[in-house]
Amino acid sequence: MKVYWDLFVSWFKMGLFTFGGGYAMLPMIQKEVIEKHQWATEDEVMDYYALGQCTPGIIAVNTATFIGYKIKGVMGGIVATFGVVAPSIIIISLISSLISNFSELEVVRHALKGIQVAVCVLMFVAIEKLLKKGVKDLPGILIFIAALALSLFTDLSTVILVILAGLAGYVIFVLGKRKDGEQA
Repeated sequence: MKVYWDLFVSWFKMGLFTFGGGYAMLPMIQKEVIEKHQWATEDEVMDYYALGQCTPGIIAVNTATFIGYKIKGVMGGIVATFGVVAPSIIIISLISSLISNFSELEVVRHALKGIQVAVCVLMFVAIEKLLKKGVKDLPGILIFIAALALSLFTDLSTVILVILAGLAGYVIFVLGKRKDGEQA
């Protein structure tokens, strides 16, 4: 029962204190999931993030579900998912009941602008960590450049982009195996 409570509380904290979505959540996932509870390795978390990109829904929710499922099966996935979404449900309910009273206040508008800047910083740090973990060799650099170019200069869906990057990685792997086989 303690594991379920730990899953709920950990993901609740991440949902409560992370602004900006899944990427901004990476530092807290690192601390809670990898370092504190050791529920997953860095590589596993990166894999869950990649899967979270490819599956419908929010990356943070998908990642919570994947990690919860890894720890305690279906019930663990449900508990972790509920933990990460509960703060949003509570906060949105409170804000929606008060927003009309405070949305025009200058202090509120400036506070939200400050939060946006902080979220950008958190996302930048998360992207930097993803780059360091994911782009390790020449094939990775080439896939990164191609994906970046396609993302910037086309309207290609992110799902298609991730699938193409996965296919490119697989083709490079197969070609590398064939080359190794020919040399032996």
